[in-house]
Amino acid sequence: MNLLIQKLRDTATLPEYAHAGDAGMDIFSDVQATLRPGERRVIETGIAMEIPTGYVGLIWEKSGRASQEGLGTLAGVIDSGYRGEVKIVLINHGDEPIVIERGQKIAQLLVQAVASVSIKQVNSLESSSRATAGFGSTGL
Repeated sequence: MNLLIQKLRDTATLPEYAHAGDAGMDIFSDVQATLRPGERRVIETGIAMEIPTGYVGLIWEKSGRASQEGLGTLAGVIDSGYRGEVKIVLINHGDEPIVIERGQKIAQLLVQAVASVSIKQVNSLESSSRATAGFGSTGL
């Protein structure tokens, strides 16, 4: 399967897998920015992509940046019909400002198959061993 990617600016960096067999490919910033502690910001990548029908692009944190700096991602779904610039919503969960440089890895993209379902309203649901037990119901 091919993932078609268009560079919207010459300064943009194409996504890439760091290692053979990686699930996610690195996504790079096309701007410079500084995120203060607690700040969230939309960061431009300078690319657009055509995710095949039946698939979704999921944006996830880079584990090293998340663990070392507290850099997180938000709003991480790219639908197959979207053709605009890919922008990554970043948040600084850390205690120090985080500097984002142009060309720096800011997130990772996983392309995964999705199932489309039909919605059917019912009056009740089949019971299960978990039933309505929610957060913490399987232990801490």
